[in-house]
Amino acid sequence: MTEWIYGRQVARMALAAGARRRALRLAATAPAARALRPHLPPELACDVVDGDTLDALTGSREHQGVALEVPAYEYADPDEVLGGDLVVVLDEVSDPHNLGAVARSALAAGCAGLVVPRHRAAHVTPAAVKASAGALEHLPVTQVANVARLLQDAKRAGFWVYGAAGEGAADYTSLDLRDRVVLVFGAEGRGLRPLVARTCDVLAAIPMRRPVESLNVSAAAAVFLFEAVRQRDAEDGGHGSRSDGGEADVRRP
Repeated sequence: MTEWIYGRQVARMALAAGARRRALRLAATAPAARALRPHLPPELACDVVDGDTLDALTGSREHQGVALEVPAYEYADPDEVLGGDLVVVLDEVSDPHNLGAVARSALAAGCAGLVVPRHRAAHVTPAAVKASAGALEHLPVTQVANVARLLQDAKRAGFWVYGAAGEGAADYTSLDLRDRVVLVFGAEGRGLRPLVARTCDVLAAIPMRRPVESLNVSAAAAVFLFEAVRQRDAEDGGHGSRSDGGEADVRRP
């Protein structure tokens, strides 16, 4: 079974080294084919087509003149994702554009992978891949039946689990994000489900000016992720350590 992913940046990412799926065929308008020529492996079949054909192949007009046929997306094993030291969990986030935007930030921040529920959540579709600007072709994503159980497994593996919540008692900058960390973000509007929130070690908020009360989940994820990057870069540069008091050490009781 195959599907068509689309967009020029998506194609560049999908054809780059390390992509999780191997492109099987390219369909592109003549200008797009010329623009992509430096990125094309010699063995990749290329069909020059018109925009209407691409509309029909992709079911979208956002293809920017290019579509790639790839195998159906294969989700990663949870152990692969938990093999890293920075993981994002999305708790019933249902908008594929939010999934894609979070994935783009997660890949840029060096995340080991992304966790999504198997049900009542956005999955990796061509629309999500387009929203991720191709990041989902490189970032491992795993589906789980029970998010709270996955978080418990992560704790046993040595992770600290921090949930983003407007009512969180901690400021996100007070978290020590230099160890093995899972960052958990809730659904649009509803936030984290109660059991998932209780499973987190700490709930943390992003301070913001009134009248704004919340951020889009993809924006909130980017804020937390790049705070983790900042802390880790500072430590790597010799400007901080876990015992120097430079960051508040928020830990589970």
